[in-house]
Amino acid sequence: MAALRLLPGPGPGSAVLRALHRGSLAAAAAAAGLQAVPRPRREISTAGVLRAGARGSAGPPLSAALAGLPYQELRRRSLQDPDSFWGSIARERLHWTEPFQRVQDCDLLQGQIRWFLGGRLNVSVNCLDVHAQSDPGRVALIWERDEPGTEVKVTYRELLDSTCQLANALKTHGVHKGDRVAIYMPVSPLAVAAMLACARIGAVHNVVFAGFSSEALAGRIQDAQCKAVVTCNQAVRGGRTIDLKPTVDAAVRNCPSVKCVFVAQRTSSPAPQGDLDVPLEEAMSRESADCPPEPMDSEDPLFMLYTSGSTGKPKGIVHTQAGYLLYAALTHQCVFGYQPGDVFGCVADIGWITGHSYVVYGPLCNGATTVLFESTPVYPNPGRYWETVDRLGINQFYGAPTALRLLLKYDESWVTRYDRSSLRTLGSVGEPINHEAWDWFYNVVGEGRCPLVDTWWQTETGGICIAPLPAEEGAHIVPAMAMRPFFGVEPVLLGDKGECVEGSSVSGALCIKQPWPGMARTIYGDHQRFVDAYFKPYPGHYFTGDGAYRSADGYQITGRMDDVINISGHRLGTAEIEDALDEHPAVPESAVIGVSHSIKGEVPFAFLVLKDSVSQEHKVVVEELRHLVATKIAKYAVPDHFLVVKRLPKTRSGKIMRRILRKVALDQAGELGDVSTLDDPSVVMEIIQAYDHYKEQQKPTPEKGE
Repeated sequence: MAALRLLPGPGPGSAVLRALHRGSLAAAAAAAGLQAVPRPRREISTAGVLRAGARGSAGPPLSAALAGLPYQELRRRSLQDPDSFWGSIARERLHWTEPFQRVQDCDLLQGQIRWFLGGRLNVSVNCLDVHAQSDPGRVALIWERDEPGTEVKVTYRELLDSTCQLANALKTHGVHKGDRVAIYMPVSPLAVAAMLACARIGAVHNVVFAGFSSEALAGRIQDAQCKAVVTCNQAVRGGRTIDLKPTVDAAVRNCPSVKCVFVAQRTSSPAPQGDLDVPLEEAMSRESADCPPEPMDSEDPLFMLYTSGSTGKPKGIVHTQAGYLLYAALTHQCVFGYQPGDVFGCVADIGWITGHSYVVYGPLCNGATTVLFESTPVYPNPGRYWETVDRLGINQFYGAPTALRLLLKYDESWVTRYDRSSLRTLGSVGEPINHEAWDWFYNVVGEGRCPLVDTWWQTETGGICIAPLPAEEGAHIVPAMAMRPFFGVEPVLLGDKGECVEGSSVSGALCIKQPWPGMARTIYGDHQRFVDAYFKPYPGHYFTGDGAYRSADGYQITGRMDDVINISGHRLGTAEIEDALDEHPAVPESAVIGVSHSIKGEVPFAFLVLKDSVSQEHKVVVEELRHLVATKIAKYAVPDHFLVVKRLPKTRSGKIMRRILRKVALDQAGELGDVSTLDDPSVVMEIIQAYDHYKEQQKPTPEKGE
């Protein structure tokens, strides 16, 4: 039987979204006039594909004033004349209600960042109206629902209608410009509409990953003093349904600032009803699909997003309107080689900055078709990503190394059985990618023909700051290396005393010397903490918290500065040791932390995850790993301790929480602090038990007679 695909037809987009969130494909089809059609098989073709080592120019003209200039000249102008560079791009790429009068007013010593002063615009207009007016039938979103083959396409016109109705519903229930709105929803068109609806009326959205505990959700709502919450009855992921509404109810009980809770129906299961609840679909159905956009100052807050530091409570990073949007759109175009008509596939959740910048704002500002991935990499099987690429014709695929390492455990046939000829660019995000994962991603998934961009950036930077592309014509790509700073980004390496480390083959603290439009503006409610964390350690610079190594080829991120070990005077990034360990065929992933040593100062402690298929004894694998690290780096880099665990503690975005591993290894398991950001907190007890068993094994055997 031919595979079925849903194609949009005439009809109000809001009705489509309401039907979909009730979990009814049939109702959605009826609401939008959708029809089932056979999906044609694409012919395999590599014509026009960009190749690593044969990259073309920086891409389409950035602005009329910059048209036709080679990469190196664009790079020079972005650093030496940033006002002209960014000013020309902002004037042409963004739709302004009032033009800006001054490009920037920044002082990194004070943590003051302001761009496009005097300008007024609306982000939702730039992401929706401009495209709905010129091409209303263009597909904005492809919702890749949990069950394969049930994808749904939403046009720019439909998304605009839904956004306006949702925005009007917010206003009807007392949400206005400047109010904060928490969004606790799974990846879906309605979640995107909620973000854009806040932007339309000038409310500040605070997206919280729909997997955080009620305590973690409550903490974020309380800190932001949110006036409303938008959520769903349930989420659907990996073939399972997850209740969301009870979590919200438990959180809101401790949040007196919340005046209403909008509840959408993702499934047909009824949600518990409370006094603050507003059925979202019903509220939207009563509203007009016309909502005049609120003119926003370029430096008004657009959203806040909470990120965890190594210690302390999560901090609400604030991004503003024009600078963030421009930077997200420009990096989306230039780093991935986006071209009009492409299908852009970023599989991140909207609860993280990657989802904000490269699922929602960057692609939609560029008028792209962006994929919303609701499922998991292994549901219903380990070929899910690549079957989706085949079925949707994805041109750029952007994912996390942690997912790639997971898929490395499985046979390559789960990749090769699917047609991936549509792919032109591959991207990695979230952490440094190890060589084994890079090679597999590039050679197996990309068939050795797609540039692989290992991107470095942070919640605080707003968008990609270092990546192999854009680059000059013919530039090569070094595996597992971020390499080249983006336009306007000037990295420097600083030493322990704040001195600038010059030349190549050197390491230091990664800082950025001058401001760029996408950077965060403050920590909500605590600007001094913002200054202390990012601008005080190295005055006059933005301190990333990461270390880096610079070679003649560019920058290699070595990991967080608190993940740098000083072994007998030798500074060594834990990521370098992990990279060596991960090259062993039995090790899909590892995490290395530093522990104190009475003679050496610090020594590495390695936590290992081994593949299920490993038949060797663990002791044999460990000895092979010792030899591998000694061979790849040096004998002093060989970890003193190796602990095999079933899983590593990871946040929902896939980052390993090394703070927890460090506490366990230092016998401070009673001082773990907040673990609510973990994907599965039960992993902590598994690791503690494994460590206790390890300690018992390390005890000397008593002599006979003792």
